[in-house]
Amino acid sequence: MAGRRVVVFPSSAELGPALAHLVTSRAEKSIASNGRFTLGLSGGSLVSMLSKELLALPQLDCSKWVVGFCDERLVSFTDPESTYGLYKSQLFSKINIPDSGILTIDSSLPVDKCAEDYTCKLKEAFPGDDFPVFDLLLLGMGPDGHTCSLFPDHPLLEEKQKIVAPISDSPKPPPQRVTMTLPVVNSARCVAFVSTGGSKAAVLKDVLEGGKAPAYPAARVLPTSGELFWLIDEPAATALTIQVERPGAEAKL
Repeated sequence: MAGRRVVVFPSSAELGPALAHLVTSRAEKSIASNGRFTLGLSGGSLVSMLSKELLALPQLDCSKWVVGFCDERLVSFTDPESTYGLYKSQLFSKINIPDSGILTIDSSLPVDKCAEDYTCKLKEAFPGDDFPVFDLLLLGMGPDGHTCSLFPDHPLLEEKQKIVAPISDSPKPPPQRVTMTLPVVNSARCVAFVSTGGSKAAVLKDVLEGGKAPAYPAARVLPTSGELFWLIDEPAATALTIQVERPGAEAKL
């Protein structure tokens, strides 16, 4: 791992622009090196934050972006639970990303077949890689320490072979989902967690400072050779005793 940075902002209002800068700076770097930028997205509160901040940027060019999903609920794209559906309405429909640059699940398939189909799509997008190597993955963390659709004490935490795995017993509804596995997450060039709010403070302390950390899926995100960011706000950081960065306004990551 290239190193972990825990960066604390006064509130999500300051965190959002820094997140957008992280995305666009990594995009510029990746496009200059490889001709494209590969980004993995997560749902939840990240959708509205990222969409708002990216759309506020002048001259945002997403024509060479390839976007996948770290996990997805097995629902129709018109369902409010669909992560793709939310991004389509809030972001994709307003930027110049080509349809071919958005890797979506086939929600009409049974969950096992859906995971196999999405695996094939990722293999096509990342030819030659045993596991897809994304330039940047954006992750959230639940109050139980889950990330993607990888939940505490679930057998999928031990999955070593699959790229995308089905889950039919998610403790958080809807129960049927597909998720990237830990080997894919930990293959990324850069992983950034976004975690805000006081409800995350206790679990965040355990994840970042040890404690019960191995029990938490988020604590198992340790990129093999990539960067790891934790972008958090002051309410989420209240229990931390480790050294953190507090860059303030106009932070550049």
